Amino acid sequence: QVQLVESGGGLVQPGGSLRLSCAASGFTFSNYGMRWYRQAPGKGRELVAAITSAGGGTNYADSVKGRFTISRDNGKNTVYLQMNSLKPEDTAVYYCKITSMAYWGQGTQVTVSS
Repeated sequence: QVQLVESGGGLVQPGGSLRLSCAASGFTFSNYGMRWYRQAPGKGRELVAAITSAGGGTNYADSVKGRFTISRDNGKNTVYLQMNSLKPEDTAVYYCKITSMAYWGQGTQVTVSS
């Protein structure tokens, strides 16, 4: 069955960096675009970044453009989200998702606080 397992979250100070990973299984990873979403307390789920199946195309929310980078390794069935210059407003649970399928991971908590 399809599985998406996020990891790499944690507590970081403002201005710090984290790298999230999403390990995928149960489908042909290289055939699908992938997305990262986030959900802050009391807010809806927000699309953060997206990447095409081969990794040649990416898109970002305006709020993270220039600070976050989405990438993938199709040999490892993994999509990444490199987050730099983190801000307190980046605090959220981060989820990965297959672009065209309704499967979500369990999420990983990112907390940006001094």
